[in-house]
Amino acid sequence: MTTSMHGKSQFVVCVDNSEYPASLELHKIYRTVPDGDAEADGDIRIVDESGEDYLYSQDRFVTIRVPSVVRESLVHAH
Repeated sequence: MTTSMHGKSQFVVCVDNSEYPASLELHKIYRTVPDGDAEADGDIRIVDESGEDYLYSQDRFVTIRVPSVVRESLVHAH
């Protein structure tokens, strides 16, 4: 993952859900939660449909930029 997770929530797309097909949807947009300790270990904290956050390996995701209207919709979805 090329963009730092420090500071604010960002959005990522799942590109590898192997080993977690019940937990991660391939090609789905997920909101991240900043977690410097997780990032230092090569992990990323994402929020799933339940509104809970979980750690996964960063290499399962690609950071994306979303338009502000989409960002607002995604942030307020839960």
